[in-house]
Amino acid sequence: MKSWRTSSIRHSNAPLLAVLCALVLLAAGLSMCLGSALIAPGDILPALLGEPVSAAARIIRYARLPRTCACLLAGSALAVSGAVIQSVLGNPLAAPNIIGVSSGAGLAAALCGALAPAAAAAVPIAAFGGALLAVLLVLFIAERTGASKLTLVLAGAAVSGMFSAATDAVVTFVPDALNGYSDFRIGGVANLAMSRIIPAFWVILAAMLLVFSLAGELDVLLLGADTAQSLGLRAKPLRLILLALAAALAGAAVSFSGLLGFVGLIVPHIMRRLIGEDSRPLLCGCALGGAVTLTLCDLAARLLFAPYELPVGIVLSLAGGPFFIWLLLRQRGGRVHD
Repeated sequence: MKSWRTSSIRHSNAPLLAVLCALVLLAAGLSMCLGSALIAPGDILPALLGEPVSAAARIIRYARLPRTCACLLAGSALAVSGAVIQSVLGNPLAAPNIIGVSSGAGLAAALCGALAPAAAAAVPIAAFGGALLAVLLVLFIAERTGASKLTLVLAGAAVSGMFSAATDAVVTFVPDALNGYSDFRIGGVANLAMSRIIPAFWVILAAMLLVFSLAGELDVLLLGADTAQSLGLRAKPLRLILLALAAALAGAAVSFSGLLGFVGLIVPHIMRRLIGEDSRPLLCGCALGGAVTLTLCDLAARLLFAPYELPVGIVLSLAGGPFFIWLLLRQRGGRVHD
């Protein structure tokens, strides 16, 4: 019987991370060039650096650039958030959308839009608060009822349902609380302006830097609470800090991309297979892999049924739903078997 964590040791992940960096650049370039209107690669830099005079330049500056930035930012944030949540909770089934983090962030974003519609910059902070509340509530329920892996998932599903219903109620009373609510619930990055992305960018940047600075402590925490305590690490406060940072990442992403699912589940699993459990390269791989995954899924949503366009959340759910079912089928007695 093997743990859900990979046991193989990777002596050097630099080549893989370099490949992922190249894939990020390739995915971003394709996202800028492909769509209902084809843009030549040579037109990208002039459009970004000069005045948007031509139609192609306006498409790049006002449509493709915000969309691409949103994909890269949300994909990285959700994947790193999922990796941290899975590591801290020791649960391969945990992810921001599965344990209610995304729904909590969505409710807080809706309340912020209803109560302070002019305070757009406050939405990422409010979403962080809602995501953190969801994490703490799920942990409280799971610990009171027996903190098995499936109990945590079931508690998350219950909390997610309650928060989603509360969001529906807010939007029912204040229809303008969330612009494009159906797209928000499904998850999508179309029709975004940079003004909506920039406030979330600063929250994600700060949370990312703090998560990476705690990568060594996370490695120690993975050895077990008793071992961490014997090494002088205060395990419980560290767990709460890491979960708060994961909530900040997921909440900020949700504030502009909606309730995107499964990026935080699929990407960490893939990266663990490729990179191993060492936290720093794993987090780097998740950040890059999440950016690539969401950007390519958004590109597929744009092109597969052209001239019609799907929200990227549908593509992610079609891919992530079977993956989650596969994980559940491998679950026996609270353990996942390889």
